[in-house]
Amino acid sequence: MNNIITQGSERDRTYMNIIGVLSVAIPVVVAFLIFIPQTGKLGDFDVTFLPHLNAVLNSATALCLAVGYYLTKTGKYNAHRTMMLSAFVLSSLFLVSYVLYHFQAPSTKYGDLDGDGILSAFELESVGSMRFIYLMLLLTHIAAATIIVPLVLRSIYFGLTKQNKRHRKVSAYTFPIWMFVAVSGVIVYLLISPYYQH
Repeated sequence: MNNIITQGSERDRTYMNIIGVLSVAIPVVVAFLIFIPQTGKLGDFDVTFLPHLNAVLNSATALCLAVGYYLTKTGKYNAHRTMMLSAFVLSSLFLVSYVLYHFQAPSTKYGDLDGDGILSAFELESVGSMRFIYLMLLLTHIAAATIIVPLVLRSIYFGLTKQNKRHRKVSAYTFPIWMFVAVSGVIVYLLISPYYQH
């Protein structure tokens, strides 16, 4: 019995270390791509469709999360697991798509009506306080997206290894933050989409 506990603890430590590394590496890579533009590294590869795909992926993630939450409340744990793993796959696809887009495309500024990358006094006046609202939502979304990485990974790990008590404990924080990230991602897209250059 002690041997099983020790093996489980060693396994837990290994996976917690992997989760820790990923929890740092993913936000660092994303920040690098946002703050140090890599525009056009993939030649003429057209990524203009990716923001729209990202909104679909975020919407589908939110739907899976909502259904998964309902299923766990009704005791349908196998279906719950399927929905949550689906949400994880969708979020992972979103991350790949998001990174690919920012690796290839120039950044889009909220309020940049002519798409020249510069916000003129006229453009700033045109969007008014909506730019502040957009930036606050975007910053909150990014902060929550950074926080959610270790929470999702831990929640899934505890769920798959049937550590139900630990799974429930971390999922109590994971679910609302993950749902916020998915829904706010869609809202951010809806707000910025008029300024994408096609």
